[in-house]
Amino acid sequence: MRRAVCPGSFDPITLGHLDIVARASQMYDVVHIAVMINKSKQGLFSVDERIALIEESVADHGNIKVEAFHGLLVDYCEQRDIQAIVKGLRAVSDFDYELQMAQMNHGLSGVETLFMPTNPTYSFLSSSLVKEVATWGGDVSHLVPEPVLRELRRKLERPAG
Repeated sequence: MRRAVCPGSFDPITLGHLDIVARASQMYDVVHIAVMINKSKQGLFSVDERIALIEESVADHGNIKVEAFHGLLVDYCEQRDIQAIVKGLRAVSDFDYELQMAQMNHGLSGVETLFMPTNPTYSFLSSSLVKEVATWGGDVSHLVPEPVLRELRRKLERPAG
């Protein structure tokens, strides 16, 4: 069985992330979405909330598993017999860092990294940008799946007055 992982913090997951995951799910039998746990970073959504939002957003795919992870991604891959890491690249600036990570991961365990160019529609998109725009009341409905939009609105609603 061919397995791949799409790792990230996904705080929150965007349509750009989902585009990469959907494309990977056409190439692999099982795609794991590994939600990174970073105890030193306070996210807008808890890890459990992120997992629930991602699961709801990928419910129409039958071959995607979502779970949290803490530690080295290569250990996660080894424990689950995952052969490839799939990463989306938005711009050349992403490549420098991701290449270093790919080379390190390969050197540690032999796991391969597949770089997938992001759909140009989402080339500017990041979770941080979504949160910033949403915090100031901007429309992000075209940037995130419906479950995320719903929860962003709930978390960021301002009291009247």
